[in-house]
Amino acid sequence: MVKRNIVAIIQARINSSRFNGKVLKKIKGKSILEIIVSRLRNSKNLSNIVVATSKNKNDKKIIDLCNKIKIDSFQGSEFNVLKRYYDAAKKYNAKHIVRITADCPFVDPSILDKMIDEYFKIKVDYLSNINPPSFPDGLDIEIFSFETLEKVFFDVKDKFQKEHVTQKIILNDLFIKKNFYSKQNYSSLRLTFDTKLDFLLIKKIFKKQNYNFNCTYKDIIKLYKENKKEFSINKKSIRNEKSYFSLGQKTWEKAKNIMPGGTMLFSKNPDLYLPKKWPAYFSKAKKCSIWDLNGTKHDDVFLMGVGTNVLGYANKKNDEKVKKVISSGNMSSLNSVDEINLAEKIIDIHPWSEMARFTRTGGEANAVAIRIARAYTGKDGVAVCGYHGWHDWYLSSNLSNKESLNNHLMSNLPIKGVPRNLKNSVFSFEYNDLKALKKIVETKNVGIIKMEVERDEKPRDNFLKKVRDLAIKKNIILIFDECTSGFRSNLGGLHLKYKVTPDIAILGKALGNGYAINAIIGKREIMQAARDTFISSTFWTERIGPTAALETLKIMENTKSWNKISNIGAKIKSNWKKISKENSLKIEIKGLDALPKFFFNSKKHNLYKTFITQEMLKNKILASNVVYTSVFHNQKMLEKYFEILNNSFKKLRDFENERANIFNYLEVPQSIKGLRDKT
Repeated sequence: MVKRNIVAIIQARINSSRFNGKVLKKIKGKSILEIIVSRLRNSKNLSNIVVATSKNKNDKKIIDLCNKIKIDSFQGSEFNVLKRYYDAAKKYNAKHIVRITADCPFVDPSILDKMIDEYFKIKVDYLSNINPPSFPDGLDIEIFSFETLEKVFFDVKDKFQKEHVTQKIILNDLFIKKNFYSKQNYSSLRLTFDTKLDFLLIKKIFKKQNYNFNCTYKDIIKLYKENKKEFSINKKSIRNEKSYFSLGQKTWEKAKNIMPGGTMLFSKNPDLYLPKKWPAYFSKAKKCSIWDLNGTKHDDVFLMGVGTNVLGYANKKNDEKVKKVISSGNMSSLNSVDEINLAEKIIDIHPWSEMARFTRTGGEANAVAIRIARAYTGKDGVAVCGYHGWHDWYLSSNLSNKESLNNHLMSNLPIKGVPRNLKNSVFSFEYNDLKALKKIVETKNVGIIKMEVERDEKPRDNFLKKVRDLAIKKNIILIFDECTSGFRSNLGGLHLKYKVTPDIAILGKALGNGYAINAIIGKREIMQAARDTFISSTFWTERIGPTAALETLKIMENTKSWNKISNIGAKIKSNWKKISKENSLKIEIKGLDALPKFFFNSKKHNLYKTFITQEMLKNKILASNVVYTSVFHNQKMLEKYFEILNNSFKKLRDFENERANIFNYLEVPQSIKGLRDKT
């Protein structure tokens, strides 16, 4: 075994952002670092143990301790930990490296020895018990060869990857990697040392073990099973995912612990796209580029603010107008005149309309429109088609049939909390199904028809006009929801293009180019019903939204943005068709030209979508199977996108024909099913 020269390198330093000097904190006269060294000395397979610290003057204390306990040490770069590992491994002639961090006081030598045996048996480049974790946080072990470390060392340029030693190994599919699993998953148990509460738990555990600092993993688990309550004192801290988690993913784990659902918007849930690796949070956005929390720049060939940023992120002219408003006061006890200016402008664009109301979100706008229409008609019943937000009135459709809304963008919508007395007030019909709508109108007491003008498919057989005629015949209010489709195919709502006018229309998303503003417009007689009910909200009167909307509309008119983004989307569709045909993959292409999307005609659709997102992210592109086009999606960006997509499709072809197993190529769990996955 000596010939193998397996060296455990413990990275340790005094400075710590959350608990400074933690490695030298003592329990019964013994420091945390000493405890770790003591436990590792029980390994049968290790050739040497080295403590690798930095050249920071504070870390001289660590060197002094190493000298005292007669353990080899090394001082290297403080922040380039990869270089520190490489230099330490080279100095001590390590052929294979065991990476241990100094926040793991319960690292178990028996587990380590089993992992070393497994590492040599299966002949891999990298073996860990953290990717994914199944052992408690604090029993983290990584094993890799010096050859692997050297390849990474000379290749890494990213600052984050230099700080987190093994991330490049984990992310690079050229390396052979395996994970070592615990028989039972205890990954939620926190035994690491990063906070004062962690330290309190560590002290309690060792005390209950009569300060036997060599107690085993089995001993600790037994203790845990006997008294789970004591082990919960640090449960609010997130698992230390170490090297294989970006700062964005670490932040996401934190968010899930302190905010229900982790995010305010379902479609920004990172697990919808690439679990464990999606950047999740941004630090800066400009045109069609996003910088994540690690400072990495990504091209956004994807959601573009979930459809809000047709004119690109941080549009200079728009932002200048908003900054002027901010500097002169956004809110006051009086109203903003920009509300009137915006109402006049939107009515001018939609000559059939006579009055306007504004909200800040699409869900609010939909709820307001329904309230106004119900106030006018005196009827509760609504025939609905398409997606219209999260409010009770909409979700109530699922009270009578839990699958009622499944074909309207989002499936399996949960309805807990929706008042049961709303049952049988909203009835869904599918797009282009005039027969189903007529049946609802004939059999239910319906006063409102509410629908998207177009999303995934175009109207057939004059569908929209026939809906309009039916509404007039039955004295029913027709509402067009154009939160998504508005300003993407033309200036204003898509209904103008089809020359079918509703009684009420809702416009949003793109209206403010990233600033919160939505509009409800309609005929005077109907809109006046808003005075007969109570509709009011403080922040509907701030003036950033209207100011941004006025400038956005001005820019759109001057640049004819809808033509640009539609042309871009048409080219994207054409290339999707070409690439899928060349690789013998069957896909279904849907959506507006300015909002194209595709679906694989395969049971593995969700797996394939996850794989594409993975491969795109490796090349610093945010992408999936849908693109909200922007005027800043240029040719160079799209050429790179299609090159990677074509390479991904070649691999997908092998997966589909079962010449290769996709699970050997996926580096993450498959994404959860969400908004647009109906397969």
